Amino acid sequence: MSWGTELWDQFDNLEKHTQWGIDVLEKYIKFVKERTEIEISYAKQLRNLSKKYQPKKNSKEEEEYKYTSCKSFLATLNEMNDYAGQHEVISENMTFQITAELTRFVQELKQERKSHFHDGRKAQQYIETSWKQLEASKRRFERDCKEADRAQQYFEKMDADINVTKADVEKARQQAQIRHQMADDSKAEYSSILQKFNHEQREHYHTQIPNIFQKIQEMEERRIVRLGECMKTYAEVDRQVIPIIGKCLDGITKAAESIDQKKDSQLVIEAFKSGFEPPGDIDFEDFTQPMKRTVSESSLSNSRWDGKSEPRPGSKSKGKLWPFIKKNKGGGPEDFSNLPPEQRRKKLQQKVDELNKDIQKEMDQRDALTKMKDVYIKNPQMGDAASVDHKLAELGQNMEKLRLEAQKFEGWLAEVEGRLPVRTEQTRRQSGMYDTQNTSAVNNCAQDRESSPDGSYTEEPSQESEMKVPVTEFDDEFDDEEPLPTIGTCKALYTFEGQNEGTISVTEGEMLYVIEEDKGDGWTRIRRNEEEEGYVPTSYVEVYLDKNAKDS
Repeated sequence: MSWGTELWDQFDNLEKHTQWGIDVLEKYIKFVKERTEIEISYAKQLRNLSKKYQPKKNSKEEEEYKYTSCKSFLATLNEMNDYAGQHEVISENMTFQITAELTRFVQELKQERKSHFHDGRKAQQYIETSWKQLEASKRRFERDCKEADRAQQYFEKMDADINVTKADVEKARQQAQIRHQMADDSKAEYSSILQKFNHEQREHYHTQIPNIFQKIQEMEERRIVRLGECMKTYAEVDRQVIPIIGKCLDGITKAAESIDQKKDSQLVIEAFKSGFEPPGDIDFEDFTQPMKRTVSESSLSNSRWDGKSEPRPGSKSKGKLWPFIKKNKGGGPEDFSNLPPEQRRKKLQQKVDELNKDIQKEMDQRDALTKMKDVYIKNPQMGDAASVDHKLAELGQNMEKLRLEAQKFEGWLAEVEGRLPVRTEQTRRQSGMYDTQNTSAVNNCAQDRESSPDGSYTEEPSQESEMKVPVTEFDDEFDDEEPLPTIGTCKALYTFEGQNEGTISVTEGEMLYVIEEDKGDGWTRIRRNEEEEGYVPTSYVEVYLDKNAKDS
């Protein structure tokens, strides 16, 4: 089965067919190129989708990802990112292994095809030229033969005519001989050209054209084989990433299986547990007896007052306590005393951890600068050691501030966790007077709620109604104590917003009077004038005690 023997006369059709074959290759290249574009676009969309649902840093969303279900979703997003990467690999491999290689092959194929058909046309032109030479020789031989016959007939006519002179007859005879000689020469030439043409024609149709067509056939078969190989590569490129895609899907499955509903439920408890005890039973109030309404005690109120406080009539409620508490809008106090105990403990622990991290960071910077200074001292040409001193001093100041802050929050944390003895007057002020702010609301829960027909409770519209509230020992002592004498002065190093009861606000650089030293709880009692006095953090002021006060 050879195109040279079977298709010896189909030069034009073979030319069209081979051009069609190249067009098929180019069409397949275009197909693969569009597939790679789809893969890139799909991978980009997957990456954007994964990025869109990633939690934003330092946002509420990031806190939600402590739950196992949210962690599983985050793992799914990360796996989808890897999944998108595999589609990029598919696009890249198809581009280099198929599109680029096949494009180069098509260019080589076009050059080879052009060369083969150029040789074929050249052979055809040569055989056509030989054919024209043969035809010309044949026509010349035919013409010479006819001329020789006419010259012979004319000689015979002249020879038979008695009126013609002998010289004319001799002339006609010589002319006839010349014509016969020309016919013989033309015959010999025609015979020679014919033999040559027949040889060239056999060579053309049995050797040259078969060889050229055989090369064209081999070229076309290589094109077909190459197309098949590319189709196989197309499938292999997809198959190569299947194991990795499988691992991505396994990762998503594993993440889904790691979801622990019990753990998430426990996290909800840790996130929202207040630390309060549920309210106890409400005492029956007999309105048939004289009006002696007292605040009903509950497990919550007992746990807060420890039986040390007594009711003081005429006080006003400062807000209702959980579960009837209304959330305080805006920023809370520095010691988080507006939060329930458990939530306050968590916030304080978080703040302590953050401060410790900041301290460690400053220490690392200080150590690095110290090493740099040592290097500068040993090798002055590398830098000036004195240039590092200012930065070291600044780091030292920052570390001192952070340590004071950490000590302050650790004190509050120790108080919340019950690691300190019974709270004194100062420690009550230090914690932001949490009891005095909220104890009145605890015992007024019963009076702030009305029983509806279906047994549910509703809150009174007014939060400022007159109620009987317990008074702490501190309140009695604070009301009765005489103004303390001045023992020194102080300068506010930083601005302090005294939002809690018992504290006082100061601005940076302000000079005030000291009336009570720090007793070890981190607070100093100061006075601005006869009417304004309170506690500020000791770390926020620079104290100058009188000599008499120091001696005493």
